[in-house]
Amino acid sequence: MTKTLTKSLGFAAAVALAGAVVVTPAISAESGGEHHIAHQQWSFAGFFGHYDKDQLQRGFRVYKDVCAACHGLSRVAFRNLVENGGPEFPEESVKALAAEWPNQITDGPDDEGKMFQRPAKLSDRILGPYKNEKEARAAQNGALPPDLSLMTRARNTHNEAAWPMHILLMARDIATGYQEGGANYVYALLTGYHEAPAGFKLADGMNYNVAFPGNQVAMPNVLDGGPVNYADGQEKYEGPKASQEQNARDVSAFLSWAADTSLNERKRIGWQVMLYLLITTILLFVAKKRLWAKFH
Repeated sequence: MTKTLTKSLGFAAAVALAGAVVVTPAISAESGGEHHIAHQQWSFAGFFGHYDKDQLQRGFRVYKDVCAACHGLSRVAFRNLVENGGPEFPEESVKALAAEWPNQITDGPDDEGKMFQRPAKLSDRILGPYKNEKEARAAQNGALPPDLSLMTRARNTHNEAAWPMHILLMARDIATGYQEGGANYVYALLTGYHEAPAGFKLADGMNYNVAFPGNQVAMPNVLDGGPVNYADGQEKYEGPKASQEQNARDVSAFLSWAADTSLNERKRIGWQVMLYLLITTILLFVAKKRLWAKFH
């Protein structure tokens, strides 16, 4: 029993040590090498995490003002912006936003059998600016702007640590319920633009980015034109100051929500189920003890 306890304490200490390790850039931006993406603190990370409504509202503003010029959210409907657990915008405001959205909806056929364009409604998806892939590539010099609905699930960080540390880091993430590698990647990408170091050959039309594999990405630094001003148009604003770093953090959180709009509800129900199972287990144990007590 002593050996088992010693092993358990040793494993717990290893997990705690891994949790204290912060994965920081091992190679500077000027070196042209691999970039180790750091773990970020997100309100929605872990077993008890949940989305911050104010952050999601700020993130949507960044998406609308910057990202929507090239990227769509085809798996997210305007009504999702109203629902609990998301940005929770007022319904009337979202109705007006949908009606004014520049990318209209192709609907029909009408009474004459023809398709027609109409303004978006709450039930419609948030579409990108291009009708098809060829139009998108033609407008972007051959590059295809991906749909961002599931971007934080489609991307993740790559761990270059030696295998003992890699195991410890995995144990840390399992023990803490951390699954936000996609958000870390998007944030690192948006804040990873730098001047290419001397001797680095940058292809035509590409941009140097320390977080992107190969350090060359077609997407320019979209936040370089100045941060999206959160206070613009608001009589009273008490949130964080707008900056390129804050814009990147907020839109990364918003895209995490877009990929998992039911996270708040799912975790709430999950904990209710765990509590139910715990109570059921205790009741079954007590019942078993009472039923079998007479045989002892």
